[in-house]
Amino acid sequence: MADASCPFCALAGHDVLAEVGPCVAIWTNESPSGSVMVIPRAHRQAPWDLTSEEWAATGELLRTMMRRVHASHQPDGWNVGWNVGVVGGQSVDHAHCHLVPRYRDERYAGRGLRWWFKQPENEVPGPPPSSSRP
Repeated sequence: MADASCPFCALAGHDVLAEVGPCVAIWTNESPSGSVMVIPRAHRQAPWDLTSEEWAATGELLRTMMRRVHASHQPDGWNVGWNVGVVGGQSVDHAHCHLVPRYRDERYAGRGLRWWFKQPENEVPGPPPSSSRP
């Protein structure tokens, strides 16, 4: 079901770089150069809401766009990820997977997705989570 206020539910044909079944790929138009998003056409809030067909199409589009961006931008590495919920950094409430090319001459080269979370200033005070085994 489409959401009239969602920018990803109303993508124009000229915005779409590639399409596989129920999913599309678009440029993010943000740094770093060559960044892409893979988006299901149906309004889904989180990746676990995707259908099996949408998961398969997402995987195929990620591979297709990785090859395309590699040919045009020659990145030295990649980050692939989903932001889920406001606290998780999701700015549009429609599931979308980021394919982010990384370059060895960028300021934070070599620092992966989790580097940001591991910084001491990001620590939440309190007891460590308990581990419970069934």
